[in-house]
Amino acid sequence: MIKREVRKAIIADFSRRKVIVLLGARQVGKTTLLSELYSPEDKVLALNCDNIDDRLMLEERSTTELRNLLSEYDIAFIDEAQRVKNIGLTLKMIGDLKLHTQVVVTGSSSLDMANEINEPATGRTIEYCLYPFSLSELADNSSEREEGRLLETRMIYGCYPEVVTVPSDAKRTLLNLTNNYLYKDLLSYKGMKKPDVLQKLVRALALQLGNEVSYHELSNLLGVDKETVENYINLLEKCFVIFRLDSFSRNLRNEIKKGKKVYFYDNGVRNAVISNFSPIELRNDVGALWENFMVSERIKRNAYKESYAQLYFWRTHDQKEIDLIEDQDGMLNTFEFKWNSKNKTAQPAVFKKTYSESTFEVITPENFWNFVK
Repeated sequence: MIKREVRKAIIADFSRRKVIVLLGARQVGKTTLLSELYSPEDKVLALNCDNIDDRLMLEERSTTELRNLLSEYDIAFIDEAQRVKNIGLTLKMIGDLKLHTQVVVTGSSSLDMANEINEPATGRTIEYCLYPFSLSELADNSSEREEGRLLETRMIYGCYPEVVTVPSDAKRTLLNLTNNYLYKDLLSYKGMKKPDVLQKLVRALALQLGNEVSYHELSNLLGVDKETVENYINLLEKCFVIFRLDSFSRNLRNEIKKGKKVYFYDNGVRNAVISNFSPIELRNDVGALWENFMVSERIKRNAYKESYAQLYFWRTHDQKEIDLIEDQDGMLNTFEFKWNSKNKTAQPAVFKKTYSESTFEVITPENFWNFVK
């Protein structure tokens, strides 16, 4: 069993007597993690809200009914809670009960959960995100040396649990995931009017990996308006398929101020979207894959370490650029990602002059561990 970094933090929060909300894409291991949060002697209630009978046990219930349902258990798991109508109100009521029972809720989408939980249940929940395995988690299970040996495999097939544990079936697992699971909540969402456009948009984003994204160009490509493109990208982000970085701008007049770059949370999912699992030596997108891999690993690392750093990219109108800027309490740490360590690069002189206190580091396959652990 590969231990998840977030497990200890979740268990430590049991003493706070709040509802714990665990968000993450389908198939990233949320249900498996739940099974590691209790002892054999605990009395456990497990509800899976993909099942309508379990869902109805929570919908439109009074405080008394919820108390009767939960109070005899030490711990209660509510899996895929985004399926429950008015889940935010239900969690508020559970939180107000101050039960001995520890309630842990999971959701594979924050489409409705974010709005519903944040408003009614404010102050009653603690939220975590679970991602595909991080390199740090995998190295703790084996070793940095072993994970270094598998680096090219991870860049192509990613780090979803089933991909890692059954590598011989990785391609089929990823194609099944992207075709049947990843958009399950999104495609049933009331705001999803054109599922065929969604599939084309994901592919277009996958092909533009590492490049600045233009909503205008995407709208022309897909034959829909810019608002639809932006709305669908928002939905993909809330289903943990992709995430966006804004452009960094503070002082320079020619800094791009409204740009966006889109990354995939998992390299394997990105490659499945374009049906390309070719080995590294046969690819022309290795630089983009390395950049996506490292930025997504930094997202995981910061989340699990509860770092609240803001991430950006930087570019000027005359094509000066930095792959990643991390703003940690006003301190700017900047990074470039190079798959080939022989390709020399330096922090642009104009950036160094303007933001003189910033740091700069080139992340390569030879030195990436400090960046991701």
